[in-house]
Amino acid sequence: QVQFVESGGGLVQPGGSLRLSCAVSGMFFIGMGWYRQAPGKQRELVALISSGGSTTYADSVKDRFTISRDYPKNTVTLQMNRLKAEDTAIYYCNRGPTPWEYWGQGTQVTVSS
Repeated sequence: QVQFVESGGGLVQPGGSLRLSCAVSGMFFIGMGWYRQAPGKQRELVALISSGGSTTYADSVKDRFTISRDYPKNTVTLQMNRLKAEDTAIYYCNRGPTPWEYWGQGTQVTVSS
């Protein structure tokens, strides 16, 4: 069974940066995505990386977020720069663009002054 363990969230001021990491156990040679869910909103896909390394971003995070993967370590990373209050959410990783039903606990990102 595939498992996801997200880490790296926290409280940051607007304009700041955070680096999220997702450790994946199980199948890894697949497309992977970072998703987020803000209070009262549906979960959305914000960044996607294919098995070959091609990346796609939601318009709301384009040019601010960077997704990458490390095959030897089975990890997927999301570098988030120039954070905004609207980036506040719980962030999750999962298969992308179609996630599995199982989700990890996620990591909370709060952008506030």
